[in-house]
Amino acid sequence: MTFYPVLVQFFLFSLTGIYCSLFISLHTSGNNPIIMASMKTTLFAKPSEKIIFAVLLILSAALLIGWLWFTPPGVLGKAQAIGYAVCHQIPERSFQFAGKNMPLCSRCTGMHLGALFGLLYHFWHFKKGGMPGRKVMLFLGAALLFFALDGINSFISLTPFIDPLYTPQNWLRLSSGTLLGFSISAILVPIFNQTIWADWFAEPSIKTWKQVLLIVVGSALIILLVTSENPIILYPLSLLSVLNLLIILTVIHTILWVLLLKKENLFLNFSQLKTYMLCGFITVIVQIALMDFIRYQLTGTWNSFY
Repeated sequence: MTFYPVLVQFFLFSLTGIYCSLFISLHTSGNNPIIMASMKTTLFAKPSEKIIFAVLLILSAALLIGWLWFTPPGVLGKAQAIGYAVCHQIPERSFQFAGKNMPLCSRCTGMHLGALFGLLYHFWHFKKGGMPGRKVMLFLGAALLFFALDGINSFISLTPFIDPLYTPQNWLRLSSGTLLGFSISAILVPIFNQTIWADWFAEPSIKTWKQVLLIVVGSALIILLVTSENPIILYPLSLLSVLNLLIILTVIHTILWVLLLKKENLFLNFSQLKTYMLCGFITVIVQIALMDFIRYQLTGTWNSFY
């Protein structure tokens, strides 16, 4: 994966923030859009909130259309352009189908498919904000260690002076990425729930070895599907991997917007959160477009680094 410069990240977030934060702050009433009464929380929407959402929707559509216009043609071309912003896309380190690389390398593909599986799992445990239990954390820590060691070994293989501990394999990259992806969702979802919902509860979504076994089985299924290299399977998986990239970044930026505007724990449902999620999505579009632009200016091609 390419390294995101901290200054660039701060710049692109601030760039969108100049518009969104001022616009929302000037048009939403008071310090708290929630009225607490009889232990129940209700969000009363002002007429201006519909205008805010409409303007943000138009802005997001304009940014998205502009990005679509300047990126490679076709559905897979757009998927490749999303991956282009965050992944090296080296052919030798990517699974292929129909003569084309998947939009993300093996490790990133596993990470985002694993994270998507994790998000779907947590969806059935809505608003549970407790962190995984200690035993589960040990498993997640082992997944992180596996990811780090295999990543370092893979990086060493690119250097002419040091021999890797073992021959890097795409299925190992995929496996380490898949386990880490689920681990990311296991931490990110509780953070989201603790930050967003007024009525979140502290029970963890993952707390037993039976649930850990479900993670392993799900990860194994993802690995088997990707390593099949069947075009009928890899095509939708390619699209799902970049879709999850957009989802994960939107979730992260939504959390940041809620924290930035000091609206923590004020929401009861996604309808109340939609304006902040749209701000998060706008930030994602700007982020991907800016990283695409920088990389293209540096390389002059939409191809991989190598």
